[in-house]
Amino acid sequence: MAGYSTIKGFTIQTIAGDPANPVEGQIWYNSSSNVLKGKALAASTGAWSSGGSLNLARQHLSGAGTQTAGLAFFGNADPPVTADTEKYDGSTWTEVNDGNTARYSATGCGTQTAALCMAGNSGTYTNIVEEYDGTSWAETGDLNAARFYPGACGTTTAALCAGGEGAPGPTIANSETFDGTTWTEGNNQNAALAGRGGAGTATAGLMFGGGPGSVGNTETYDGTCWAEVNNLNTGREKIAGFGVQTAGMAAGGSGSENETEFYNGTSWTEVADMAGSIPARTAAAAGTSLVSMVFGGGPPKSDATEEWNATGSAVVTFTSS
Repeated sequence: MAGYSTIKGFTIQTIAGDPANPVEGQIWYNSSSNVLKGKALAASTGAWSSGGSLNLARQHLSGAGTQTAGLAFFGNADPPVTADTEKYDGSTWTEVNDGNTARYSATGCGTQTAALCMAGNSGTYTNIVEEYDGTSWAETGDLNAARFYPGACGTTTAALCAGGEGAPGPTIANSETFDGTTWTEGNNQNAALAGRGGAGTATAGLMFGGGPGSVGNTETYDGTCWAEVNNLNTGREKIAGFGVQTAGMAAGGSGSENETEFYNGTSWTEVADMAGSIPARTAAAAGTSLVSMVFGGGPPKSDATEEWNATGSAVVTFTSS
């Protein structure tokens, strides 16, 4: 394998500490702390801008993918409840094949060509899960617990679905993981909440906010156990969430429709507000903390898309993972 100096034409600098004024893209080895560090793009600052409009305005929808390869699916077009699916190329939404069971307040994860839609309300709360392969939706293994408005993160072969409103009855703390075929119940969250935002993976998950009561509760998941961490600055529910466990984003939500917060693995910080073109309390999201988008939402139902692009930079420590 070619070394860094062969690829880049120079070696990595070794210094006893960090450079005084590193520039974005600079990498160095800190011999005092024995770690490889660099300055990279970060979500400490950024801006929202308008993107392309959905073909079908809707709220309580789900999403997956990235800002340039996104997927919007299912939801409530007020009326009717829909299984409509659209893909995004960074500027334009295009209708593709519908799902099988129309529903709203489901949850989603994955990519534009490999996504899951889980649970939701199809007239009754459901445990149905459908998988999208880039062309068509097909039913796959059902959740153990039917629910409405859970949080989720992960991929089609390693997903996490947690919380939601039970069927029938109050909110639940139940969490389940998916291996591509079967859902397995794991340890419950500490708080039973619905309408949570989700980010991360099935073994490094982040769930935040929720209701009833529009709370700021935030929990991390390590593949086995849930741990409470620092709360959102503004409690809310029906949040659009995206990113990873150590770089998560919360956008919108009931009572705070334009507010955006960034999680750095320890605490939440308010960053730039959304532009306000979306009533983002039942919207969906796709992407990372650096490049992402939020779309749909309401009421009233919306067809708008807002795109987030980070502009800040920060010193980061590189790890083997």
